[in-house]
Amino acid sequence: MIERLRRLALAFAVVPLMGVLPASAVTVNYDCRACESGTRFYQGRELSLAWTGAANVHLYQDLIQAVRGAASHGLDPADYHLTLLEAADPRQADLDLDEVATDAYLTLAAHLLSGRLNPVTIEPDWTAARRGRDLVAYLQAALGNDAVAESLEALAPDQPGYQALRDALARYEGLADEGGWPGINPGLTLHPGDRGPRVAQLRARLEASGDLVPLVQPSDPALPAADPEFFDPALDAAVRAFQHRASLDPDGNVGPQTLAQLNASPNQRIAQIRANLERWRWLPEDLGRRHIRVNIADFSLEARNDGVVEQQHDVIVGRLYRRTPVFSASMTYFVINPWWETPPSLAARDKLPAFRADPGAVTRLGFQVIDRTGTLVDPATIDWATIPASNFPYRLRQSPGPLNALGEVKFMFPNPHNVYLHDTPTRGLFSQTRRDFSSGCVRVRDPLALAEWVAAETPGLTPARLQSIAAGNDETRLSLARAIPVHILYWTAVPDPESGIRFVNDVYDRDSVLIAALDSPPPPME
Repeated sequence: MIERLRRLALAFAVVPLMGVLPASAVTVNYDCRACESGTRFYQGRELSLAWTGAANVHLYQDLIQAVRGAASHGLDPADYHLTLLEAADPRQADLDLDEVATDAYLTLAAHLLSGRLNPVTIEPDWTAARRGRDLVAYLQAALGNDAVAESLEALAPDQPGYQALRDALARYEGLADEGGWPGINPGLTLHPGDRGPRVAQLRARLEASGDLVPLVQPSDPALPAADPEFFDPALDAAVRAFQHRASLDPDGNVGPQTLAQLNASPNQRIAQIRANLERWRWLPEDLGRRHIRVNIADFSLEARNDGVVEQQHDVIVGRLYRRTPVFSASMTYFVINPWWETPPSLAARDKLPAFRADPGAVTRLGFQVIDRTGTLVDPATIDWATIPASNFPYRLRQSPGPLNALGEVKFMFPNPHNVYLHDTPTRGLFSQTRRDFSSGCVRVRDPLALAEWVAAETPGLTPARLQSIAAGNDETRLSLARAIPVHILYWTAVPDPESGIRFVNDVYDRDSVLIAALDSPPPPME
């Protein structure tokens, strides 16, 4: 940036005026992140300094405070030249130092506005529109209004969920400073009624995090002493509550998954919170007045209206090898009693082996077989054992009914992943706590209730009408008066009305990649 400014000054034949100085004799070495934006910033100021010199010291000091405050957003102040800024003297007009301060502001502003990382480098399927702004003009206005720190804070997501994570970050940093909580040694699964030293460790762990009230010894020496090594009903209840918050089976048994969650240190939780703060920064400014959020990791769906959760639904998401992607799209219609147009990949990979094993399943499950000319084929005439999977010659359609793979309702929001919300005939799977059973789409519990919410602002689509249509067997497409944004997201730290925040099992193991990227040097601004 410095050399560009020097060439720019020569090209414009700028004569140094008060506050317009050449670079200092000693060049400040730093990794410039926002070079192009910085050049445009100084061009707009006719090369006048913004941060250094006696008149600008207060702005420089405000910037340092704002850079320190980046830590409260889960960002590393060192990425914004904090050490260099703190060591330098801004009282002397210094173009090199001024450029460092400008780069610090613009880089931090970009990271607060739309994330430190490009989401597609972590989530390749990401399609949500990121927030954008002319940060050079924004900085000029902030300097003119003497509002450096305030302007940076204003760029962070203005969402209750984001603030809840920031509050949790401060709390867990305090726990880390205090030494955290004791760990639990590895060993066999602990069950209610067990007794031993590891039970005492379990008790100490839950007491330290506030999940369990400490044992109180009886004041009467004639009464039996409370035994910290006994897995009593109170400890059982505390373990079940912990498991529920983590989206684990709340069975009270401390097996490998529960043990791993319990043994996560405050520093690990801090890293997890930082990852989820970054995910928030990737989202659009406006999620939609009425919108749907699916949290893959929490197996949950929220239907929101003006910030209020009006409906909650359990969901089933994709298996580990058919993971549900993270993306946003707009729901424009839904279908009651849908036909299922079986995707070619599923037809060859799933249905063909099933039909080879049981040819009668084709008719029994309500499938139509259509050849490449569009002609219906009698499945009884097909020798499924001879049909190749690599060049599957048929199209499969499943008729509406109780066995239809889409169930009673399909919610449509066109997207490149062909992933949708829909009902399921295997509703018994909702009794499971961990629900990653689908082929990528999101299956919804009680979909007709969700359909009523979706249709609430579309004239004529009353609950009575929807129920009447559902009682029949004809496929019915129903268009919405207003599109509803749908956000398929992945959060492993979510707001909780009781504890402030709860951590859920990282079912797709996505946190580690994001945390590693956050801990690496930041890329240049796009």
